[in-house]
Amino acid sequence: MSPLRDRALDAAIDLLGTGGLRALTHRRIDQHAQLPPGSTSNYFRTRDALLTAAADTIVERELAGAGAAFAPTSTDEFLEALVALVDHITRDQRTVTTARLVLFMEASHHPALRESLWRGRALFATALEPVLRDLGARDPGTAASAVMACCEGLILHRIARDDDTDVRPALDLVVRAALA
Repeated sequence: MSPLRDRALDAAIDLLGTGGLRALTHRRIDQHAQLPPGSTSNYFRTRDALLTAAADTIVERELAGAGAAFAPTSTDEFLEALVALVDHITRDQRTVTTARLVLFMEASHHPALRESLWRGRALFATALEPVLRDLGARDPGTAASAVMACCEGLILHRIARDDDTDVRPALDLVVRAALA
């Protein structure tokens, strides 16, 4: 990927996460990334192309940051990794996570964006299933869906409500039920 394209995507994600969907224009991205006028539209001809590229970039970054959650040796270790992951993406990566949630809402109106986001979710589920199988889940697919739904709900509440409540009790309940 070119450095200018990366800068445009970084700026797009930052604008989505700090100003919402209305803040996202090719011109604003160029200004925010300090790129020559027209640079963003050169890389992303349409708004849909820009939104899809932003979604794909967010998914790639989140997958890269989730490594510890996918290599636990015990239920407690898995739980701690999930808590750390939720904490990380709602605190350290708050703007990126907010951008992802903005894109989730927009996806209800854009099939290509919806497909991109569901492809990313499927990657997470695929990575979680063997972990849950190894930890004793009888139905790893359903267990992965339950754990992911819990994480997604906790993330949404933390971002939308600016709520920093401890996620451990809810995750502990869902993880242990998924493994029962």
